[in-house]
Amino acid sequence: MRIALGLGLVGLAYLLFWPVPVDPVAYDPPEPPGFTGDFAENRALDSLDLIALPDGQIGPEDIAILPDGSVLTTSLSGRLYRIDGDEPVEIDRLGGRPLGLHAGPDGALYIADSFRGLMRWSGPGTLTSLVSEVEGAPLVYANQLDVGRDGTVYFSNSSDRFDPETMGGTKPTSVLTIWEQSDTGYVARHTPDGKTEKIAEGFVYTNGVALSPDEDFLLIAETGRARVHRLWLTGPRAGQTEILLDNLPGYPDNLEAQGDGTYWMAFASPRVPSEALMPYPFLRKLIWRLGPMVRPAPIHRGMLVQFDGDGTILQTLQDPDGRLGITTGGKRVGDHFYVTTLDSGWFGRMPLSRMP
Repeated sequence: MRIALGLGLVGLAYLLFWPVPVDPVAYDPPEPPGFTGDFAENRALDSLDLIALPDGQIGPEDIAILPDGSVLTTSLSGRLYRIDGDEPVEIDRLGGRPLGLHAGPDGALYIADSFRGLMRWSGPGTLTSLVSEVEGAPLVYANQLDVGRDGTVYFSNSSDRFDPETMGGTKPTSVLTIWEQSDTGYVARHTPDGKTEKIAEGFVYTNGVALSPDEDFLLIAETGRARVHRLWLTGPRAGQTEILLDNLPGYPDNLEAQGDGTYWMAFASPRVPSEALMPYPFLRKLIWRLGPMVRPAPIHRGMLVQFDGDGTILQTLQDPDGRLGITTGGKRVGDHFYVTTLDSGWFGRMPLSRMP
């Protein structure tokens, strides 16, 4: 009896006092809208062909189109591929964990590397670091980026609290950040003269960014609050941020400008039921102590949304069965549409003629 009581007290002490990295912030989220209305369920992504990465590699998070028409993607381990037909061809090994990719006006590939910061690549063996700190502090978690016509790079930093290189990777770090609800995410820009500065901050897990065609505003996906912001860059409202899309049915990931005033955005997961515990920091810390089996996790249910610069939803493409895994982005390339994934061994592709 005494042994059982002692073990019970030890267990209780563990649940109440064991140190964990998460320090939850109280947040009362709105009720998710579900997959109705503009987000009504469909099976449009069933038409995708799954293109596997070679050698068992996983994690084609994003794609980029170089000026010569080459389509590039990367893997979780930092391999760089050119997509030729149905067989991605390895062209370099970058290391790190590349996430966002975008070609610049100079023809180079710009990379948001979650381990190393903002990088530039112009051919095998040319990888260089552009930004590893912002305003005197380390760039902890670079995520996505877009590049202006003048070469200015706009990029997101998901969190200043948790480093994915030391926290087990980007997926567990994203879960930790969103579960905590700390708002240390920001967006910065790096200009061709070498200056880097924050231009918006206070986000719970900053993710995708995308410039408007006129580059008068920047869209910002805030994953942890399931919404998209519009940051004005020029004009009388320059520097002001407003919410463009709010209370989305899923957690937004990459944003991809299509060049015609519309954007594709992926949901990494539907909203999870454990959001009901967001108002209760103590319970969230206790659940984290219970271990991975009971912690919140992304739900595999692919979805992409197309919308315009005013926030009007134009189209949704869904994968209710989750065969893609965690969807991260969508982009039209020539006469095909690509869908990228976080930690699957493939990306999706289909001819535009198959799209609804």
